[in-house]
Amino acid sequence: MAIEIREIHSKRELEQFIEFANELYKDCPYYCPPLFFDEMNCFNPKSNPALDVCEYQLWMAYRDNQPVGRVAGIINRRANETWNVKKVRFGWFDFIDDTEVSKALLDTVAEWGKARGMNALNGPVGFTDFDHEGLLIDGFDYPAVMASLYNYPYYVRHIEAYGMEKEADWIELQVFPPEKCPDRIERLSEMVKQRYHVHVVKVKNSRELVKRFGIEYMDVIDAAYQKLYNFQPMTIEQKNYYKDMYFQFLNFDFVTLVVNEKEELVGVGLGMPDISPALRKCGGKLLPFGWYHLLKALKAKHMESFSFLLIAVRPDYQDKGINALFLQDQIPLINQYGIRKLETTSMLETNTKVLSFFTQFEHKQHKKHRAYIKAL
Repeated sequence: MAIEIREIHSKRELEQFIEFANELYKDCPYYCPPLFFDEMNCFNPKSNPALDVCEYQLWMAYRDNQPVGRVAGIINRRANETWNVKKVRFGWFDFIDDTEVSKALLDTVAEWGKARGMNALNGPVGFTDFDHEGLLIDGFDYPAVMASLYNYPYYVRHIEAYGMEKEADWIELQVFPPEKCPDRIERLSEMVKQRYHVHVVKVKNSRELVKRFGIEYMDVIDAAYQKLYNFQPMTIEQKNYYKDMYFQFLNFDFVTLVVNEKEELVGVGLGMPDISPALRKCGGKLLPFGWYHLLKALKAKHMESFSFLLIAVRPDYQDKGINALFLQDQIPLINQYGIRKLETTSMLETNTKVLSFFTQFEHKQHKKHRAYIKAL
C-alpha cells in the first residue's frame, strides 16, 4: 500500500505523534522516553516561546491506516538571520525500517521548506540548540540519557541514502573522576581567583538563584554559546522557559556559579542526576507512579552515574582558566555522592575548550551524533 502523509493538528493527533516513538522503541533497552508533558508543552505556543521565532508543521506517515513514521518541519527565522542561511530543519524524525517511509517524510519537509523560500534541508535538529540534535551514528549499545537522542542504526543508512551529508558532529564522553581534586587544578584555581578576582558562589535552590541573579545566568549561557552550531540568540521569554525547564531537575550541590569582584556572573556549570533509568521505568509519564521514580532519582544522595549538562563562561572571561574553578568545586562533591561515572551531553567535536575540560581525566568517547544537510 502507498504511504499516506497526514498533517498533525489536534491535541489527540499530537499525543499520537509523541507516543509513536515510545511504541517504536518499546523493546529497545537503550532508548530513553522523554517526559510526556514536556513534549506536549514543546509544541504548545502558549508554553514554548521558541515557537514565537519558529514556523513549524508536524506530519505522520501511515500505511494501511497504521502509523509508520513521524517528522517535524521547522524554520527558525531568527537562527537563519543570525547565520545568513535559509535552512528548513527536520526533527522528531522516527520511522520503521522502510526507505519509502523515510523518503516520503523527508520529501514532505523539503517541499514545505522550499514553498517558504528555504534552500537547504538540515537535521535532525529541534527548534533551538537546547532541543535534542544530531543523529546517533556511533554508540548504539549504550543507554541514552535524558538530554541525548537515541535512534536505531538503520536511520543512518536512510538519511545518507537520501543524499544528505555531514555538517556537524557532536561527541559524548564517559568520564571517570579522580578520587580527589588534582593538585594542579587546586593551584590553577587559586591563581585564577587571585589574578582575575573571581570566586565561586553556591545557592540552595532555584528561588535563591533567581533572587540573587535574576536570569543573568541565562545571559551568560546565551553569550557563551553564540558561536556554536545553529545558535539562535534567545529572547527573554525563551530564557525564562529554559530556566524553568532545566532548573527543576537540578541538584543544586552541582550548580557552580563564578562571579567577579562586582558580583557579576561570569561562569555557570550545571549537572544533574541521571534520571534516564527512572524515565524508562515510567515510560515518561508522571502518573500513576512516575513522579515517585523521578523524585527518588533527583533527590538521591548516592548515585553511580551523573549527567554533566553544560559549562558556560562569559566571552570576556574565556581562556582565563575559569573552568578550573568548576573542577575544584565539583570533584569533592562527586566523590561525596559516590559518583564513579560522569556522562557528558553532546559536545561539538570542534569545541576543544569544553572537550579539554573532560579529556584531562580518564575517559571514553562512547557516542557520536551528526547533523546533516542537503541543498534543495
